[in-house]
Amino acid sequence: MQGSDPHRPSGPLAGVRVLDMTSVVLGPIATQILGDYGADIIKIEGPAGDMMRTNGVSLHRGISSIFLALNRNKRSLCLNLATAEGAAVLRRMISSVDVLVHNMRVEAIERLGFGYAPVRAINPRIVYCAATGFDQDGPDRDKPAFDDIIQAACGLAAVASTGREQPDYVPTLVADKTAGMAVVNAVLAALFHRERTGRGQYVEVPMLETLTAFVLAEHLGGLTFDPSPAKAGYARLLAGGRKPAPTKDGYLALLPYTTDQWLAFLNVAGRADLAQSLGIADRVTRNANIQKLYAALAEITRTKTTAEWMRICSELDIPATPIYALDDLPEHPQLKATKLFQTMAHPSEGTVRYVRPPTKFADSPASVRRPAPLLGQHSCELLREAGIAENEIETLLSSKTVMQRATDQISQKV
Repeated sequence: MQGSDPHRPSGPLAGVRVLDMTSVVLGPIATQILGDYGADIIKIEGPAGDMMRTNGVSLHRGISSIFLALNRNKRSLCLNLATAEGAAVLRRMISSVDVLVHNMRVEAIERLGFGYAPVRAINPRIVYCAATGFDQDGPDRDKPAFDDIIQAACGLAAVASTGREQPDYVPTLVADKTAGMAVVNAVLAALFHRERTGRGQYVEVPMLETLTAFVLAEHLGGLTFDPSPAKAGYARLLAGGRKPAPTKDGYLALLPYTTDQWLAFLNVAGRADLAQSLGIADRVTRNANIQKLYAALAEITRTKTTAEWMRICSELDIPATPIYALDDLPEHPQLKATKLFQTMAHPSEGTVRYVRPPTKFADSPASVRRPAPLLGQHSCELLREAGIAENEIETLLSSKTVMQRATDQISQKV
């Protein structure tokens, strides 16, 4: 936190205001990154709040580990959009923002009266980003989409099951997070376009199409050509040759990559004979024998400890690392030296650990200025900024159109 005002943004997006109508993971990770880059993020939540408030590890109801990880640098306005008064408040907010991001189904947000056309009528310069499950030009446009659904539909669940009988999901929310990164890129590109032309625009980031492009970057394979000479897929990865290498006392990731690295490694290991029998010197032959090569590698690495192999690989400049468990990451020497893990005070949760923005800007650094908000923590503050009079605010609060939570109202323990 920098300067006299700990909430003062310093990033490249300082001065940009974002209306965040997202929930769960895809949208919140995108808007958090925009917030880390300096944008003022106004998170609109219904009376029940973002459902991720209750998923993950919690000390108190309404603030979970996942919510804390996805919603820093935001202010929460708890608003009942099912009421005419709530919709009127949101229209007031729209007039003063640069970006609106939502991940609702398009038909649902249109029913609320906040599709692109009415929003653009209020604010023609707005960048309006819809993070959808499926491209709205397709027959699945109105279907619900979650991470598992997209992993299955884009081919990832099939690829992840290579070598096993049944498909499986990657055990991280890769579809949500990858699509979230695409949202960030799209919003930044649209803002750049607006700077050059003065015009806002509608932007759509569909999960299925985004993840299909992501998976097929290396797996398009034979489908690249017409007619297709082979099946889709990157054969080396689908062969399942690379696995963590077993050692005397555990496992490590070990990746001799170039011909010189393989020859040097086999020589030090006392298995120079494999260089000839497996055609190590020729990359094409080596790739053809990749499964035999990695089977031999696993037998070789069992002969020494992880620390011994790490020393050898360092001397030979061969990529290698011990296998780190999630709980061990804060003590990873590289991550510790770069201070990736930091802490800050939260009004209800005490000291919380977070992962700082990893991207560095030399002249306009990203920053973490606020912890994830309590539900409705900034409602009155934001209404005042929108020019709503105190008597109107009192009416909105009394009718429960708007809800405000004071920072000293500690939520109920789990």
